[in-house]
Amino acid sequence: MVPYFLRRFAEMLIALWLMSMIVFALGRATGDPVALLLNEYASDQDRIELTQELGLDKPVVTQYAIFIKQALQGDLGVSVSGDRRPALELIAERLPASLLLAVTALIVSIVIGIPLGVLAAVNRDTWIDGAARLAALLGQSVPVFWLGIVLMYLFSVTLGWLPTSGYGEWRHLVLPAVSMGLFTIAAIARLVRVGMIEALQSEYVKLARIKGLSETTVVWKHALRNSLLPVLTYMGAFFATMITGAVVVETVFAWPGIGRLAYESIMNRDFPVMQAVVLTMTVLFMLANLIVDIAYARLDPRIRQ
Repeated sequence: MVPYFLRRFAEMLIALWLMSMIVFALGRATGDPVALLLNEYASDQDRIELTQELGLDKPVVTQYAIFIKQALQGDLGVSVSGDRRPALELIAERLPASLLLAVTALIVSIVIGIPLGVLAAVNRDTWIDGAARLAALLGQSVPVFWLGIVLMYLFSVTLGWLPTSGYGEWRHLVLPAVSMGLFTIAAIARLVRVGMIEALQSEYVKLARIKGLSETTVVWKHALRNSLLPVLTYMGAFFATMITGAVVVETVFAWPGIGRLAYESIMNRDFPVMQAVVLTMTVLFMLANLIVDIAYARLDPRIRQ
């Protein structure tokens, strides 16, 4: 088990190093932050001094070496816009909001997706199964930003039940969580349906029915429990995706998470913050996948081979 863990950890470090090079290069390709920070009345001397302050007067290779050295020391740079706060401080400030949104969206997905998948499997090849599969197909096809705008127009503008944006109350959480969770609901429902159909045809389910157990016990205790492993694996990886991929949802609903911070840093050409956000998202995603891989290796010794 230890060699497997060390191998996966080494692969994660290599991937993180490659991602740091990509992020560093893309950060410089978004434009010149000096031109954004200085107004039209700035002199050439002002431009030179700011360029030196940001370290942009050095060769790109030297800039990258300095970036890696500082990152290994826990310093991912300082924002070049606003009040020049450390990038990690900005991320630490926004991360709880992203975690809250991701956890809520995941709970919504589980509460709706699992019963929907069970219902489709139990009523296989009926109109109920067809409706559930159609809902799952639409859930994985509808763009998240479009769904968010439609929900905002319906429940906020038309009905006035929920706020269009904001943070702090449960009412602010409903629309972004539903928008983000719809794709996961569809995916969980499809995974549960496939697993349940296979489980309902297995020998242990037939034996449970022969013993006289009720259909409810057979479906919800025996069949469902043995068909949830792929779902658990998917949810473990997708939880990180919810945190790291919430840029669109957080931007549409003005949710103060790291996804919106990434959008703001790109628009402001704040490459230190952009680099820090992307690397933080990468680490979160890799850690989630590492935990899932280790859990799978514990459950299935063949994976360790």
